[in-house]
This record gives sequence, C-alpha cells and structure tokens, in this order.
Amino acid sequence: MSVQEEGEKRWEEMSNDNNNGGAGHPIDWAATAWTHLSTLRQRAPLIQCITNFVSMDLMANTLLAAGASPAMIHSLEEIPDFTPCTDALCINIGTLTPSWLPAMKAAAEAANRSQRPWVLDPVAIGASGFRMRACLDLLGLRPTVIRGNASEIIALSGYSIGPTKGADSVHKSTDAVEAAQSLARASGSIIAVSGAVDIITDGKRVVGAGNGVPLMQKITATGCSVTALVAAFVAVDPEHAFEATASALSIFGVSGEIGMDVAKGPASLRTNLIDTLHGLDQETVLKRVNIYNFP
Repeated sequence: MSVQEEGEKRWEEMSNDNNNGGAGHPIDWAATAWTHLSTLRQRAPLIQCITNFVSMDLMANTLLAAGASPAMIHSLEEIPDFTPCTDALCINIGTLTPSWLPAMKAAAEAANRSQRPWVLDPVAIGASGFRMRACLDLLGLRPTVIRGNASEIIALSGYSIGPTKGADSVHKSTDAVEAAQSLARASGSIIAVSGAVDIITDGKRVVGAGNGVPLMQKITATGCSVTALVAAFVAVDPEHAFEATASALSIFGVSGEIGMDVAKGPASLRTNLIDTLHGLDQETVLKRVNIYNFP
C-alpha cells in the first residue's frame, strides 16, 4: 500500500469516529490567555518531551520560563513508569530515527491510557515516506493537538511527499486554512498552523493569533518550543484545548514582540524571548494578546 493509499484509509477511519466542533460563545481572548499562563505558573505541570536534538535546549528553557517543568525523556524502558506521571506529552519528529519510534508510540499510548493530553509536531513530514508513515502511525493514537507550519499541515492533510525546504515552510499559514480544517475534522485534533498569523482550528471554529515578529523565524527551534508550550497550556486546561492552544501561541508571540524591542539580532532575541516569557505580567498580556476570529 502506498503512503497516499495508507493515508486515505486512515483519514476515512478517523473521520467516521469524530464529530468535532461547535461555535461556542464569544471569548475574551486576552483574559483567557492570562488565565492559562497564571494557572500554568501555579501548577507547574510536568511536560514530557520526546523531541529532536536541535530543539531540546530551547524547548526546555521555554517551558521553564513559562513556569512548567520539562522532562526530556525518550527511553522506551522508562515510558511505562514515567509517562503516566506527567501532565502532558510533546512528540516532535525533527531528527527522527527508527529506534525512537517505539518510544514515541509507547508514550502516546501511555498518555491515552492515563487520559493525559499529547501534542504532535510533524516536522518536515513531507520530506520522506518514512516520516509520513511515522506520523500516520502516531495520528492513529489521536493527538490532542497537532502544531506545524503551513507546508507540514498541507502535506499531512494531503499525505503528500515532495520537495521541501527541510523544516521551513514554503507556504503562508493562511494558505493552509482549508487543509487544517480538513485535518481537524478527520483526526479529531486541534490543528495549529504557525506563521505570520498563527491559525488554530477545531474543524469548525478558526481563529488567528497575530502576535510575533519575523525574526523569530531566524531562531532554530522556536516552532518546536511553541509546540511544547502548547502542551503545557493544554495540560492545565485539557477540556478547552482549542482555547489553550491559541493562548499559548499568542503568549509566545507576545514574548517575541517585547524581546525584539531590545534585541540586536537572532541570538539576543532568543535570550530576550525567554526572559520576557518568564516576566510577563497581567497588564502586558491583557494589552497585547491579539487573537481574533479568522474570516
């Protein structure tokens, strides 16, 4: 069976099992984002990250700055004991190898059994059949949230493999709205598309988070790190994963905006972003969060 045929079969199976959505009531997004961040700081959720070698440092420091507790544990032997004790799981396939896949699958299964949310980052999924098949396997384990750039979400929605720029997107986030909605309806996951405007959808509702600065794209692992932050926000409000995901993306973007005020380039922005995230206060969040219904 080809990757495309395998993908079509799995999406059909998943779509039959999911009826996602609901327009809901108007949301005070700034207040919601602050509630999520302040609750995270109070609870300090434990977030297990099975991630790539490039992102471990920034991902762990982002979680610490926000108030969460990171655990970069990927050994298959530790999964049965450790994963059920976490508050959420983040799986990132950036430097994927066959030896890591069993641990990823076992951790996702353990999270499901323990009723813990988990988040998938399908880095460069369109680059190879190996990556696509790995993600299809993980999708069968029903992630709570999938966060990727536009090219990754389009590739995953269409189970397509082709020329890529590695982990960089060749599409704008707004190009992926329909693909994200389709993927959300089929998988039952909240879909987040990072870009100049971050797109978040549950298949019916679509919002945009307009915070952030372009220079953040010049810092490796910012996308991976915001995925981990999404996991932390969802950990403290798993019943409202859509709202928690949008809040995390906006808070990360606000941190980048403020950090940019004193940054001299990507390296100093990286440091300032983490410092800003650590020090964000209610007044700043209420003033700067920019989440809105997407047309």
